[in-house]
Amino acid sequence: MNNTELLKTVTERAQKWLGDQYDEETRAEVRAMLDAEDKTQLIEAFYKDLEFGTGGLRGIMGAGTNRMNIYTVGAATQGLANYLKDTFKELPQISVAIGHDVRHNSRKFAELTADVFSANGIKVYLFDGPCPTPEVSYAIRKLGCQSGVMITASHNPKEYNGYKAYWSDGAQMIAPHDVKTIEYVNAITSLDQIRFEADKSLIQAIGKDIDEQYLADIHKLSLDPEADRRHHDMKIVYTPIHGTGLRLVFDSLRIWGFDNVIHVPEQDIQSGDFPTVVSPNPENAEAMTMGIAKARETGASLVLASDPDADRVGLVVRDKTGNYQLVNGNQICMLLIYYIITQNVRKNLLNGNEYVVKTIVTTEAIRRIAEANDVRCFDCYTGFKWIADVMRNMETTGRYLGGGEESYGFLPETFVRDKDSVSTNSLIAECAAWAADQGKTLYDVLVEIYAEYGFSRERGVSVVRPGKSGAEEIVAMMKNFRENPPRTLAGSPVTCIKDYSDLNCRNLKDGTVEKLDFPTTSNVLQFFTEAGDKVSVRPSGTEPKIKFYVEVREDMPSKEKYEETVAAAEKHIDQVLADLGAK
Repeated sequence: MNNTELLKTVTERAQKWLGDQYDEETRAEVRAMLDAEDKTQLIEAFYKDLEFGTGGLRGIMGAGTNRMNIYTVGAATQGLANYLKDTFKELPQISVAIGHDVRHNSRKFAELTADVFSANGIKVYLFDGPCPTPEVSYAIRKLGCQSGVMITASHNPKEYNGYKAYWSDGAQMIAPHDVKTIEYVNAITSLDQIRFEADKSLIQAIGKDIDEQYLADIHKLSLDPEADRRHHDMKIVYTPIHGTGLRLVFDSLRIWGFDNVIHVPEQDIQSGDFPTVVSPNPENAEAMTMGIAKARETGASLVLASDPDADRVGLVVRDKTGNYQLVNGNQICMLLIYYIITQNVRKNLLNGNEYVVKTIVTTEAIRRIAEANDVRCFDCYTGFKWIADVMRNMETTGRYLGGGEESYGFLPETFVRDKDSVSTNSLIAECAAWAADQGKTLYDVLVEIYAEYGFSRERGVSVVRPGKSGAEEIVAMMKNFRENPPRTLAGSPVTCIKDYSDLNCRNLKDGTVEKLDFPTTSNVLQFFTEAGDKVSVRPSGTEPKIKFYVEVREDMPSKEKYEETVAAAEKHIDQVLADLGAK
């Protein structure tokens, strides 16, 4: 389609949004786009429908078919409601739980979602204010709901919002429910199909009652309460980065026994503008700057954080020189798996049926720790719905110890089926108390893990390509990697390529091909080198970017050589990225 045809198509689609069935605010925004000399915004808003994907919706807020607004949210909810009514038609009452974060329009979208569900005869449990994403997962399971929705765009920029759909087990949907829901949502082609008139008798507010049960269950995860008591006054800085962690993380740390948790007052302010940060993402060093400054001011041992919907965590520890060091998502997972397994060994609780879960792009150090202790380690696709799938399949045959992914997500419990910063931050604090019992810091523990299980270093790089042209460029990049894979990375031959789009694992040494045992295909490529490095490439499922995950191995002669080994590994990663053209 050439530019003239595209502009004609989007103009026709936009003009339909000037009808009386749309509210005046929406019509005014559409008129402004139609009247503007620059048609870029018009094209971006209307060149396609905002896709209801396997995780729900996520997009920039505004008027248009490709935007998050009351009409796209209403259509998604009506489609999901129709699927629930067909799937659970034998139930006398279908129910859902709905939560939301602090973003602009999140409460509005949550209430609209509740209205549409209730208009379809579905019972709604609606949180009374901003709540963590994992608490919605908890509520679905606790209240026996058939589904649930969290209105959030996680750590995306402030212009975004999203709609995460959950199934009855509290996990985000996978097949067949994700595919069927998409079919039902796509069948909503007109506003006349959406039931907007709420039945308020079917909407029940929930809040403190669920908070208390959730926090009580999280406290049961404590593995060393005596250490918590001995180090109750350990100085810990925690920041919710303007998000929903304010609701529960401080309370959870207090219940675990930590009574010297220090606020970052400017970041306690719940605001969809995220006024003190460029990006409200604890993966980004900039988002942790104010927490680190508060730690320096107070002499705190560590800095904890969560993202706006409080599923991801952030961690900063103090090294042997007193400087504060960011801990990456791989290291957080590694540290917690090590701590959980170590405590289970200490208590003689391992009996051979325990398991942990990591995603395919997460550090292989977790596997080395698990298998050295006779704990099974499962790999799965990126996204906690796949970790939850393993948990579902192992429900009656194994004991879950923990699972995580490199993108700063971890889950130490089974009563939630999504990553959980409330429980994870509490467990990190306890791990720090356990280390302090031995005269160590968490930094010391990390170095000891590498000394015992082998050193590796990871880095993730995202190449952003927004808009229609960007999406096409990302497709072309993946095609090129498949057709022209790298032969060497950082001077080491590529010995194996795993392509999850056809589930083939190609051994480049002997030419053999094996099938990968995964439940479905995925647009992910992995390259493994003779030196033990691993590179994963995949387009993001929720953002306009292509992601590169690099993990390299280096020899670490001793604990004293840790910093030198890190420096060598960083140069190693730089070379790998340069060879991939990802820098």
